[in-house]
This record gives sequence, structure tokens and C-alpha cells, in this order.
Amino acid sequence: LAPGPGPAAAQEPRPRWEAGGVGLAVSQQAYPGSDQRVQRGIALPYVIYRGRYLRAGSEGVGVRPIRRPAYEVDVSAAAAFGSRARDDPARRGMPDLGTLVEFGPRVKLNLGGSPESGRWRLDLPLRGVFDLDDGLAYRGAVFQPGLYWLSRSGSWTWKLGGSVLIADERLARTFYEVAPGQATPARPAYDASAGLLATRLSASVARELTPDWTLFGFGR
Repeated sequence: LAPGPGPAAAQEPRPRWEAGGVGLAVSQQAYPGSDQRVQRGIALPYVIYRGRYLRAGSEGVGVRPIRRPAYEVDVSAAAAFGSRARDDPARRGMPDLGTLVEFGPRVKLNLGGSPESGRWRLDLPLRGVFDLDDGLAYRGAVFQPGLYWLSRSGSWTWKLGGSVLIADERLARTFYEVAPGQATPARPAYDASAGLLATRLSASVARELTPDWTLFGFGR
């Protein structure tokens, strides 16, 4: 549950500050393409701030220096949990994968529509990837173009989207490179190259319960 505007205030400017809490149960691949899973459970407070340039909310923390009716330019962020090599038979004897954080510029193109019937948006983020467990060591870069549909009707808000995650050679080597000294009969040496890491589908829904409370959920 998180504070938010109620149905009667749907057409009024949203508050600059909101605060609340979120519980997450995360089951993710140890790395893109892995058949091993990493499970985490987290309960966190969160804050939404709707400033003119600085934004913090459901799409991360970022700076939005440019906003026009047809497009926006901001700075976005993302993150993924790491995994220990000894817990993954495919990577046993190789380096652990640290918790990775990403940030970089994003262009958002508004493709038309209305809040009631749904608006289409194309996102074009380019982010650097850094290892939080290794002093923010640089691990490469990702490009994640995505198409999203957003709709708002009364007290309900929906968002659906799909994207592809493309890695440069340095990030691909972080996940998939097998040096000759790490090769085994079941794991030959491998020279990784840039390419497609993953395809992603996401959905979220929110319901404004009162002028001060919003219930929301999401999945990816």
C-alpha cells in the first residue's frame, strides 16, 4: 500500500511527494540464459518524488532534463542480483557474478493515444553496467529498446510492455566467457561476443483506494 491520489483527484496535479512500502518475492535466472535460479525476498520502504527535473518512482530514479509532448530525455537505472559460482554447476570454478547496477540516458518517444484508450510509448535506454560487489567496476553496457502501452480509467491504471536486452561484448564476456584455464570436459573454452541477452514482458496494475492510498502490483 502506498499513498496516492484518489479518483476524485484524477485530473488534479499529483502530489510532489509520496511514501509507502513494497514487498518483493524475486526468482530470477542466475544470469541471462541460465537454468539455475536465484531467489530473494525483500521488504522495502520507497519514496516517489515528482520534481521538474529529478524523478523517483515506479520506473526508477532519474534526471529528466528534457520534456516535450512528443518525447522525453532522462537518466534511468536498473539492477539485478548476483549469484555464487559454487551454487551453479555450469559456473563452478569460475568467478562469482556480483550484484549489477545500471544507469544511463533514455529517450522516451510518445507514439499517440489518450490516457483513457491507452497511450503507446517507445523507450530507448542505453545503460552502463557496474558491479556493486567489486567497487562499481565497469562490466559493459546494455541497450534495451521497449514498447509500452499505458492506460488510466477512473481509479485504475494499467501498463503492459515488451523489450529486448542487447549486450556489448564486455558484458557478454562477464556472463559467458570461459577462459582456457576454466575449461572442463563439460565446459569448453568459449569466446563470448555482443548480442541478444534476453526478451522481457512486463505488466503492472494499480488501484487508487482513497485519496491517500494506492494498491499496486507488477510482474516481469
